[in-house]
Amino acid sequence: MNSDNFNLSEKIVSPSYIRQGSQARRGHEQLIRQLLEQGKCPEEGWSESTVELFLNELAVMDSNNFLGNCGVGEREGRVASSLVARRHYRLIHGIGRSGDIAAIQPKAAGSSLLNKLTNSVVLDVLKLAGVRSVASCFVVPMATGMSLTLCFLTLRHRRPKARYIIWPRIDQKSCFKSMITAGFEPVVVENVLEGDELRTDLEAVERKIEELGAENILCVHSTTSCFAPRVPDRLEELSCLCSKHDIPHIVNNAYGVQSSKCMHLIQQGARVGRIDAFVQSLDKNFMVPVGGAIIAGFDESFIQEISKMYPGRASASPSLDVLITLLTLGVSGYKKYLSERKEIYSFLAEQLKSLASAHGERLLHTPHNPISLAMSLDGLQANSDKAVTQLGSMLFTRQVSGARVIPLGKEQTVSGHTFRGFMSHSDSYPCPYLNAASAVGITREDVTVCIKRLDKCLKTLKKEGEESRDMRL
Repeated sequence: MNSDNFNLSEKIVSPSYIRQGSQARRGHEQLIRQLLEQGKCPEEGWSESTVELFLNELAVMDSNNFLGNCGVGEREGRVASSLVARRHYRLIHGIGRSGDIAAIQPKAAGSSLLNKLTNSVVLDVLKLAGVRSVASCFVVPMATGMSLTLCFLTLRHRRPKARYIIWPRIDQKSCFKSMITAGFEPVVVENVLEGDELRTDLEAVERKIEELGAENILCVHSTTSCFAPRVPDRLEELSCLCSKHDIPHIVNNAYGVQSSKCMHLIQQGARVGRIDAFVQSLDKNFMVPVGGAIIAGFDESFIQEISKMYPGRASASPSLDVLITLLTLGVSGYKKYLSERKEIYSFLAEQLKSLASAHGERLLHTPHNPISLAMSLDGLQANSDKAVTQLGSMLFTRQVSGARVIPLGKEQTVSGHTFRGFMSHSDSYPCPYLNAASAVGITREDVTVCIKRLDKCLKTLKKEGEESRDMRL
């Protein structure tokens, strides 16, 4: 409805009523105007009606929704199912063009605008989350692992002689396979045990640089968010090493946006040294479906170079999902989630510590990990070699998801490389343990129910272990 249509409407319905409706419409349009002018996440979240109005306005700008459109090409935004069309708000053309995921599509002005606005809003949120000097970012319709691969492939053109990627060990398959898939040889640097924490061995990293030669190293691939007792890498020191030896630095920040500590590490690393790009998951940080990531950095030209490396057009679904989410939450809503997550982290730590004490275990001391916690399972291991893994199965069947039970001595071969003590980030961590994380969206009820069920499982396994010993005697 434009002003002409409202004027015509006054001839049909009382002008005072139409003016009231027009004013209400202008309220929605004012929010949309602010988004277009500023390109930032709104302070307060939008109503669903405003979001849907905006998306419908975008959709009618795409050629597949033109009333008189006649498409004779091979890709004209045709959709057989009306349910699928509604699921995507009739934004069918995706984002980018065949040579650049960030390029404008002539036949899809609405989808192109969606793409540009999403990247702008996400950049604003990254700054608000703590990386104030980030210069550029884009949403890519791939999860974290493949997004890291895209970064490595882009660096290949800058460092054609490079064969190796130096990687402080973290036992997560996709980040390891991201290097293999890009065609490089990961150089695994074992962590050092400091108290209960597994931390970056900076001396070993520098020895590897000197041994292999800086020109033969594609980059250092570091990590922020991770499972305790592994803690975020020493990003400032690694960034300084990369700057000193002129080696690129790619950071896996998979679920680090939700942590002010992880984001501060990235900001500081870029300030004192070198960070070329950092990659984060959409689903882990923004509570949207799996399938998207954000690639961000401090040099706009390098981030554009990565976006141009993506071959072909791309799905707009991840961009659409995160834009809807951020417009609905607003800055205040997202900050509230982050604040609650931090509070529940403390609550989870208290509850795990109390439970551990009741069962003769202890909460591992990992103060440098702001998201994940770990509780020892020494007593359970003493009862039975199988009891530790059995605990994991029991929790899963009792609908406790996300808890990880780590036994001693597990070996796993990933893309030809054998990891000893796999999942513990170390060849020989001193004890088996259980992981739990306070990630964005968690509730106090989640923690309370988890602790209650974990307590029951531990009691059951303890009783079974005692009965087994009695039988042997």
